[in-house]
Amino acid sequence: MSDKILQSIFEFTKNYKDPMNNNPLDQKNSNIQVVEKDGNVNIILSITHQYLEDYQKLAAIFKEELVKLEQILSINIALTSENQESSSKKSQSRFNIDSKDIIAVASGKGGVGKSTFAVNLAVAMSELGKKVGILDADIYGPSVPRMMGISGKPRISQGKKLIPLESYGIKCMSIGFLVSEETPTIWRGPMIMKALDQMFNGVEWGQLDYLIIDLPPGTGDAQITLAQNSKLSGSIIISTPQDVALTDARKGINMFKKVNVPILGLVENMSYFICDNCEEKHFIFSNDGAKKEAENFQIPFLGSLPIDKELRIQSDEGKPACIDKPDGDIAKQYLEIAKSIF
Repeated sequence: MSDKILQSIFEFTKNYKDPMNNNPLDQKNSNIQVVEKDGNVNIILSITHQYLEDYQKLAAIFKEELVKLEQILSINIALTSENQESSSKKSQSRFNIDSKDIIAVASGKGGVGKSTFAVNLAVAMSELGKKVGILDADIYGPSVPRMMGISGKPRISQGKKLIPLESYGIKCMSIGFLVSEETPTIWRGPMIMKALDQMFNGVEWGQLDYLIIDLPPGTGDAQITLAQNSKLSGSIIISTPQDVALTDARKGINMFKKVNVPILGLVENMSYFICDNCEEKHFIFSNDGAKKEAENFQIPFLGSLPIDKELRIQSDEGKPACIDKPDGDIAKQYLEIAKSIF
């Protein structure tokens, strides 16, 4: 998709208000999606029947005016509506865990340190006296077993459910316990959803204060289904500071808004690097990008975490920061973020 075309489209649409929430129809509004290929543009507006006539008028305006913009060859407008009552009933019956709060840790793209954050947040919560479980829902790239320093296969309870493995007092479940570390997970959508259902409903989690879900990166079917059906208390978005990562972080934010999951905050990971020689901060991937994004979306900014060699070693060796060096700066940062969520 051409960024120039996308920008020109939103420059036009932002001048119109969303009938449903009275917000501008810009990139921050989850009710408008734009897909462009070779100058052919599809715009999807998520609507409610209450405002159908207003959206139809907007669609007519967009179709007539946007085709006049440079490099745009055709415009197609689709109005979509979701039965919210039906979705609510489904969410009540799909994934059920006895946890006071369920928090999803998400990222719009891979490689931003989402799993490292999820593991260290879970350990920080446990160190603060909470009963915590962590569910590694990243089917294609499960990292929790290595980062938690645990391996083996779960046993089966008398109730024919999997008993989660425990590490550092935290109950852990991952597809990585069920397949070998080097075996690729070559599954299509239905198989993935069946595996996730098994890890939710087929596990004896017991009573928890917090279940941390390490979501797969992106905003695909698995992420949306988990967000809609696991009764999430909230979500945390992980991003690095540069624009290429923030673009995908916005998609994650809009996905959670669209399925009415509260966003507990945005974390800027790999925010800076402290040189061993000069002991100064170096902002390799730009500076404060995620903080500014949080301000734009009016969501909490939970903090900036550095690129840290020691944290990388701790992750590889399965020794989270709060366990390996509980008095270290990284451990203190995770503890502060955990306290801000309680």
